[in-house]
Amino acid sequence: MKIKKKKMMMMKKMRRVYRLEGKVALITGGASGIGQKTAQVFAHHGAKLVIADIQDELGHSVCQSIASGAAGNDATYVHCDVTDESHVKTAVEKAIKSYGKLDIMFNNAGIGDPKKSRIIDNEKGDFERVLRVNVTGVFLGIKHASQAMISAKGGSGGSIISTASVASCMGGLASHAYTCSKHAVLGLTRNAAVELGQFGIRVNCVSPYGLATPISQIFHGLNVEELEGLYGSMANLKNVTFKEDDIANAALFLASEEGRYVSGHNLVVDGGFTIANSSFPMFQYPEINHA
Repeated sequence: MKIKKKKMMMMKKMRRVYRLEGKVALITGGASGIGQKTAQVFAHHGAKLVIADIQDELGHSVCQSIASGAAGNDATYVHCDVTDESHVKTAVEKAIKSYGKLDIMFNNAGIGDPKKSRIIDNEKGDFERVLRVNVTGVFLGIKHASQAMISAKGGSGGSIISTASVASCMGGLASHAYTCSKHAVLGLTRNAAVELGQFGIRVNCVSPYGLATPISQIFHGLNVEELEGLYGSMANLKNVTFKEDDIANAALFLASEEGRYVSGHNLVVDGGFTIANSSFPMFQYPEINHA
C-alpha cells in the first residue's frame, strides 16, 4: 500500500506544470502583501527570485521561507528603496549576478497617503512622496529591467509587470495622490509596451480591487476582517472573498508563456466592480440574501 501511494505521489509530481521553470524574477515590495504572495506563487512554479524591499527582516524571512519550502527554490534578498535609482540598478544587477539573467520584473512596491478627502487639506509633501514611490519607482524599475533584458544574449525578451489599481481607471476610490499615481502607472505601462515591443519585451499592469493589505489597513484604520467585510459589501461578485492569491495568479499569467502575446494591457482583477454602476438597481433582487 505504501509503495502504491509513493508511486502515485511521484506520478502526480511528474505531471505538475512549472509555468516559470528556468525563469528569474525580481519583485519590488516583495517582503509583504501582494509582493510576498506573488513571490511564493512564482517560486512554486519554478522561478528563481530576488526580493527587493526596505523591510529587511521581513525580506530575509520570505527568502528563507521560499528556500525551505516545498518548492525549495533559490531566493535572494536585496535592500531597495525604489525612489533611489542606484538601489533599483543594484537590485537588477543582483539578479543577473546571482542567476545570470532577468526574465521577469514585477514593480509592486507602493504606498498610500493620509486619508484626506478634500484636496485643500492635502499636503504637497504627501502628494509628492506617493508619486515618488508609486510612479518614479515603477519608471526606474522598467528602465533598468528593460536595459538588462535588451542587453541579454539572444534577445529573448522578458515580461515587465506593475501593480496599478482599480483607481487607475476610475475616480473617487482613493486619495488624489494615489489615484493620480495609478493612472500614471497605466499610462507608463502602455507607453513602455509600445517602445519595448520591438525587443520582444511585454509590459503590462495588474489592477486589484480592494484588498486588506497593510497599506489599506492603515488608510482605513481597520483590521483584515473589517476590511474584507467592507470591500465585500461593495463588491459586485458575491460569495467570493478577494485574496492576494488572486493578484499573484494574475501576475503569474502575465509572467508566463501563457501570456506571451499580451502587452500594454491593464489586467483588472475586481470581480466586475469597475463595470457596474451600483446606483442603478436594474439587476438587484431584494429577495436574495448575500449575507
